[in-house]
Amino acid sequence: MAKQMTEIEKYYNKFNEDKRLLSRHGQVEFITTMNYIHSVLKEYDAPKIIDIGAGTGRYSVALADEGYDVTAVELVKYNLGILKKKESSVKAYQGNAMNLKRFESESFDVTLLFGPMYHLFSFDDKVKALSEAKRVTKPGGTIMVAYCMNEYCVLMYAFKENKLRECLENGRLTKDYHSVSEEKDLYDYVRLEDIDRLNEAVGLSRVKIISPDGPTDYMRPVINAMDEETFSEYVKYNLSICERKELVGAGAHTVDILRRRD
Repeated sequence: MAKQMTEIEKYYNKFNEDKRLLSRHGQVEFITTMNYIHSVLKEYDAPKIIDIGAGTGRYSVALADEGYDVTAVELVKYNLGILKKKESSVKAYQGNAMNLKRFESESFDVTLLFGPMYHLFSFDDKVKALSEAKRVTKPGGTIMVAYCMNEYCVLMYAFKENKLRECLENGRLTKDYHSVSEEKDLYDYVRLEDIDRLNEAVGLSRVKIISPDGPTDYMRPVINAMDEETFSEYVKYNLSICERKELVGAGAHTVDILRRRD
């Protein structure tokens, strides 16, 4: 009997992640994130990188093209096929972020976990993925983890799309406006305190946490209408604010930069 396709597989068979990151708002996220990846890579001599949940390879292929040793793991076969067709030097495998048994412990200097936390819905599953990322990372190595943020979801879905009453009645929002997601919802949304709990459970220490897109996703039409000079200045602006503590949790995404100490 053929394996039933998961909701995530159905979604990514239609969703174009490359197109999103090449869009104006996606470029801001990509440029900012790459800036921090490059900063981390400078700390290691000939670093080995693993990109867990690599999608179609937007980050892993770009890094491989710069000459880095990159391994990619992707759950969705459709995405993996696109990645492999790019004919880069990336070593690409199908796999699940919660079980990376293919890879030996302490194999990589830098671990990217940019997609899986979006689509894991229980605390235990998130701990499994983060624990596996820690396991395959060398002591002293860096783990960069991306999350979708709660307030962006509440503002853009519950309020902007006039879904607030429906969300409250259906238990999609708690009384203090924390999003409650299930697998059918595809994405899970967190607050900074949720991320802190995960780090504590896995035993990882934070170097810094950033908002790679800042206010960008709230103002897509404005970003798209900018001339090139203004857009260039906007990217510089985003780089200047992405570590601001009072702004980090308000963006659509965060990237948590962690160090494996033991």
